[in-house]
Amino acid sequence: MTKGFNCATPLTNSIATAFKADGYDFVVRYIDPNQSSWKRLSNAESAIISAAGLQIISVFERMGSRANINGFRGASDGLVALQAAQDLGQPEGSTIYFAVDYDAQPSDMDSIEAYIRAAAIATPQYSTGIYGSYAVIEEMKKRGACSHFWQTYAWSGNLQSSSIQIYQYNNDITVHGIGVDLNESYGNEGWWNTLGIQPMSAVDANKIIEFLKAGYDFVNDTDSHAEFKRVANELRRVSGQAQQ
Repeated sequence: MTKGFNCATPLTNSIATAFKADGYDFVVRYIDPNQSSWKRLSNAESAIISAAGLQIISVFERMGSRANINGFRGASDGLVALQAAQDLGQPEGSTIYFAVDYDAQPSDMDSIEAYIRAAAIATPQYSTGIYGSYAVIEEMKKRGACSHFWQTYAWSGNLQSSSIQIYQYNNDITVHGIGVDLNESYGNEGWWNTLGIQPMSAVDANKIIEFLKAGYDFVNDTDSHAEFKRVANELRRVSGQAQQ
């Protein structure tokens, strides 16, 4: 599991560094080519975030219920998101999440599917993700509408999908002087940075550490134990975890 947050406030160097020092590994930020959008991720901010050691997850949102309009809007928003991602230098193959930020009902699912499929067609260079409630995630997963899923606890009735890469578990709190929502992730998030470096996730590191533990238990000499411990701690370090 990896610790992260999303926010509308652009991060400064001091704020990004403070979050990293607290053990956060990623931030979800809004992408939009519109220079007047106060919450947009800029090139300067993406460089600050990356230099602080945080990963970036891109989300596109114009209004919470926009996905419940039609496929035409999905195509239009997809083209705007594509321009924003390319302007930022977001690497191809990473993910753009499109937000369904309201309590979507069963009658909305056909429109949401049309929206997300059209957005995916408009952004072929990127993987396509969706943000929404448990019901939205489960239905879009079942329909094969996209490949990445970010669930919010809101409107989810204490249910958590087993298909998600990211889970938003707390909203509207203040950390380091800015309003944030708290998230955790489980691998294959589709994140990126401006340094071109994709660190090992905590999930993958801990899987390898489990194999190392088996080796540690098998041998009896002190030197081998020390080496297994050293390698395990190096894996923890590169995946942003505390050493033991």
